[in-house]
Amino acid sequence: MIKLLRVDHRLLHGQVAFSWTQYIGADCILIANDSVPDDELRKTTIKLAKPPAVKLVIKNINDAIEAIKSGVTDKYKLFIVVESVADAWRLATAVPEITSINLGGIKAKEGSRNISKAINVLPDEIAQLEELVQAGKEIEIRQVPGDRKQLFSEAL
Repeated sequence: MIKLLRVDHRLLHGQVAFSWTQYIGADCILIANDSVPDDELRKTTIKLAKPPAVKLVIKNINDAIEAIKSGVTDKYKLFIVVESVADAWRLATAVPEITSINLGGIKAKEGSRNISKAINVLPDEIAQLEELVQAGKEIEIRQVPGDRKQLFSEAL
């Protein structure tokens, strides 16, 4: 069962690994990213941030979609973490079971617009997020579970 999909440019770090995993009751973290599976340094860093009692899986986006669709992840309370809005869009459009997306950290880029403390989005990312909202996905902005939940549509 998919508990949450989070967008965070840092992927897995202490804040995400512990506070969010506990808050949503996840027992498996899926890092879905096209570059991390081939980057030994980033993989090692991510593994160091993993809570002890939680399974960690690192897959590229297409393999993550395939694994979820195959049912192999059904036995887990799954917390999916991606690095970008584009990755979240790819997953959420391919996997109808993803109903909730958390925007936790998106760093500023040339041409991006700041819509919240740690959220900076480009025009094409806004369009992708609006498309997901239209498809019935809840998109909320919160860095940590204790923060006030702000809907993406309110932040614009």
